[in-house]
Amino acid sequence: MKRNVVSLSSAETEFLSRMAARGQRGFTVDEARRYWNDDPQTPKRLARLAEKGWLERLERGRYMIVPLEAGPDREWSEDAYILAGYLVDPAAVAYWSALHYWNLTEQVPRTAYVQTTAPLREHHKVVLGIRFRLVRLKEEKFFGLKRELAGAQPFQVTDPEKTLLDSLDRLDLAGGVHEAARALRQGAGTLDWDRLDAYLKRLGSGAVAKRLGFLVEALDVSLPGRSSRLSRWQQLVTSGISRLDPSSQRKDGRIVTRWGIRINVDEDALGAAL
Repeated sequence: MKRNVVSLSSAETEFLSRMAARGQRGFTVDEARRYWNDDPQTPKRLARLAEKGWLERLERGRYMIVPLEAGPDREWSEDAYILAGYLVDPAAVAYWSALHYWNLTEQVPRTAYVQTTAPLREHHKVVLGIRFRLVRLKEEKFFGLKRELAGAQPFQVTDPEKTLLDSLDRLDLAGGVHEAARALRQGAGTLDWDRLDAYLKRLGSGAVAKRLGFLVEALDVSLPGRSSRLSRWQQLVTSGISRLDPSSQRKDGRIVTRWGIRINVDEDALGAAL
């Protein structure tokens, strides 16, 4: 991205300094309007700063201050993890993006996946060349968050245990059952299984319990207290038959009654992929 630096007025310099002093690069038009005492010219002021290369418009009503380290040609790129928090509040990097962050997959998703509890006007956005998929959750499902840093900038990401469960809940946002299965096997030795148990109960999804239990058995995943843990998960299983991978177009497949799961994927391919 290139921008031409144009000298700032004293009022513009003061505004940018005050906004940056908060320790955050992003702000809303309403925040800027409050700074300028409800001046109706606020949107035009922000548009001029964007034209001069000192602001980047993220979406309607939201801007980001271009960092000084961008250099005289205003060339810079912002990490998708940081951008997520500017697009929506609250925000947590999740699903396939979180799997990648925690090294639970080697695949690099082409889209940045973000959870929020805030109302959404759009679910798909492209900001600074990065594609985002925003997913709204109910308040009670927005938990298991960890504060991390990208450079010196903080961001939120679902922790490894919540990431795995979220991925099993929304396989369409996590690369499908093959990616979730790889994450399960790769993370088996490092996941906090007691925490995952608590999260599973709190999440209250019988389908997630079914997929998790089936995959642990089918892939012969080793984990602490395996037998008793599987028994506890079975108590969370709901009635009815759930598809192993709802994101798959396949509707047929054998049924594993123990878990109430229809294996609507190629089982040989599932094992071979790991």
